[in-house]
Amino acid sequence: MTIKVLVAYATKNWSTAEIARTISEVLCKEGLEAELRRMPDVGDVLAYDAFVLGSALYAGRWHKDARRFVRRSARALAGTPVWLFSSGPLDASAAERDIPPVPAVRRALIRLDAREHVTFGGCLKEGAKGRVARMIIRTGQGGDFRDFEQITTWAQHIGATLRGESTARQEGP
Repeated sequence: MTIKVLVAYATKNWSTAEIARTISEVLCKEGLEAELRRMPDVGDVLAYDAFVLGSALYAGRWHKDARRFVRRSARALAGTPVWLFSSGPLDASAAERDIPPVPAVRRALIRLDAREHVTFGGCLKEGAKGRVARMIIRTGQGGDFRDFEQITTWAQHIGATLRGESTARQEGP
């Protein structure tokens, strides 16, 4: 049985989409069927066996599309494996230590009964949308702080977990 995983993301400047794409590609290499979608483009969630949901952090909050998705889909996701990720710190802190989820993401963890949350470094480059983003870049605080080795390792962990659970179900008691 093939395990179908939805990797859905919310982003403004597309760096979170690149993280989600990496996760999706790793899950496919792990033998799962991963589908990558922007959260506003997700239709029926009942077609999936597991979910990896991620959003960029803006002023300590998930993108509005992610917040809406959680509200809209929480009931339908009940009982399915869910992992959450955030991207945001514009420094090396996410690669150096575990960063706890911001309060709204902590509530989403509980609401979705998610298995895990991780915060990855963010990326803000020249041409980013938004007044605050442009100001951050102008002051020299932008850059790319994503650690794709860390992202790959986390996605491999998810793949191994889902494959292990699938094998256990097939073998039975």
